[in-house]
Amino acid sequence: MNKRVAPYSLLLLFAVAVASCKTQSPTVSTADTRVKESQGVYQYRDEDPTVKPFFSDRVGVTGRNGMVASAHPEASQVGLDILKAGGNAVDAAVAVQFALAVVYPGAGNIGGGGFMVYRESAGKSYSLDYREKAPGQATQNMYLDSAGNVRQGLSISGHLASGVPGSVDGMVEAHKRFGKLSWAQVVQPAIDLAEKGFAMTERDATGLNRIKTDLNTINPNKTYFLKTAVPTDTTTWHKGDLLIQRDLAKTLQRIQARGRAGFYEGETARLLAEEMVRGKGLITEEDLKNYHSVWRDPIQATYKNYNVITMPPTSSGGVALVQMMRFTEPYPLRRWGWNRDSTVQVMIEAERRVYADRAKFLGDPDFVKVPATQLMSPDYLRTRWTDFSWAKATDSRSVRGGTIPGYESLETTHFSVVDKAGNAVSITTTLNGGYGSRVVVGGAGFFMNNEMDDFSVKPGAPNMYGLIGNQANAIAPNKRMLSSMTPTILEKDGKLFMVVGTPGGSTIMTSVYQTVLNVIEHGMTMQQSVNALKFHHQWLPDKTIFENGAFSDATIDALKSRGYILEKLSNTLGRMDCVLIRPDGSYEGASDPRADNTARGY
Repeated sequence: MNKRVAPYSLLLLFAVAVASCKTQSPTVSTADTRVKESQGVYQYRDEDPTVKPFFSDRVGVTGRNGMVASAHPEASQVGLDILKAGGNAVDAAVAVQFALAVVYPGAGNIGGGGFMVYRESAGKSYSLDYREKAPGQATQNMYLDSAGNVRQGLSISGHLASGVPGSVDGMVEAHKRFGKLSWAQVVQPAIDLAEKGFAMTERDATGLNRIKTDLNTINPNKTYFLKTAVPTDTTTWHKGDLLIQRDLAKTLQRIQARGRAGFYEGETARLLAEEMVRGKGLITEEDLKNYHSVWRDPIQATYKNYNVITMPPTSSGGVALVQMMRFTEPYPLRRWGWNRDSTVQVMIEAERRVYADRAKFLGDPDFVKVPATQLMSPDYLRTRWTDFSWAKATDSRSVRGGTIPGYESLETTHFSVVDKAGNAVSITTTLNGGYGSRVVVGGAGFFMNNEMDDFSVKPGAPNMYGLIGNQANAIAPNKRMLSSMTPTILEKDGKLFMVVGTPGGSTIMTSVYQTVLNVIEHGMTMQQSVNALKFHHQWLPDKTIFENGAFSDATIDALKSRGYILEKLSNTLGRMDCVLIRPDGSYEGASDPRADNTARGY
């Protein structure tokens, strides 16, 4: 049965807003007004009218029969081809997952895991947890020295950093339950890409050149992902070079022929286990044989006249997204305007409290009690908001996870698919860091994950994304590590409305949050919402990072005067791949211009 979170009543929403504001009224600077041009593009009225708060002016892709948006043009084309061949959204999603393992090795994978949210055209929704697990020999203190200090790097690179992969099992389960085409047909495009090769993009080439030293260090006597057969050769990859992966093709052929057993048993399992022995990793053939993904009830929660369908734990993303949206629901964001000081202040304070709750309460529900329903409840959220003040920023040092009676204590990829019938899939999948642990399985040709770093290696110690964890997310044998991935589907008035998600480590939840609100509250198209510049706060460290141009000077001055610490980024946030159902029933595919992300529709 689906878990549907009871909506706020209007009276309670008003009470929360009034209580939080106390005797103060929201102060919105009139200087920071934005207008919507006839073309639907927002600009700053008080500053240079040619300066727009978007990363680019990319326009969304439209279609009526199907849409695929993913991190790589080759993978999106594979998904579209499957839809055109009569496949449904799940068939296309499975094909895209395997294609990304070939063309996007930094995050696409068969050596990692992920989450799927699926909504049938008739309206029923499902979620599949194919997150990695800790090996059976894992221990809570496996990354600590004798003095109890974290041994830096062990959970990030090398064989000991890897959890038991879940991606192949997840795809098998999804296809077995909902697929329409044959298994062989949906896996074949990835085999073709690996056997025949594909022309690399500039970003593909740059990424592999960047990790050349790690490849040589962690994978001695191997030549995977190097341009020449001589590991010491200084020759670098360039845009347009053909990347052929013959061992990966053989691995995919075993998966095609034997399904789950083609990865978790037999030759591939043997090669993976031998690789772990070589590098003193922990994953065994028994761990692989015992791995199974889990169907879970998706979170469903209302926001105004929308229904948010999102991922439950072991993802923290769904709970966090609902909390953030409910915190901001009482406020007139549309009237205040996109990224104006009051809008941003409310959103920052929501993010701050949500990430503190994440650290305290969330973990694998098969191992710990996760009070998801309570965390999203009106009464709880009201108590979390009582120390909000318009006059000054909340000090994160004074913010801890809330109190619930009876409770016992950055590289990923996303893709969205909608088919002709209106079936929708939202999948976020990952190796964790870029190229995972940098370990390539000898003889099998794929990268392993470094997901063990997503556990709380030590309570209070930050992971590679700066996230703080606690006992709920401590390492234990066969336990799934907590994730920030937030694949989400929205309904409007009971009908499919939006499919959304992104990579980005700890910034995933806030990027999804802003992208959804950009459409719902600020009237942006799907592509404008993806293009829009973003910001992020995660409780600790106590600062708000933002893309260059996300805030006007007036907003920056107003927030700083209230004690907010702002840090402008030299890089970007998010890699959104989304689909919006437009009023005329057509699909708008939106892919992120910050990378090679591509939408394909027909």
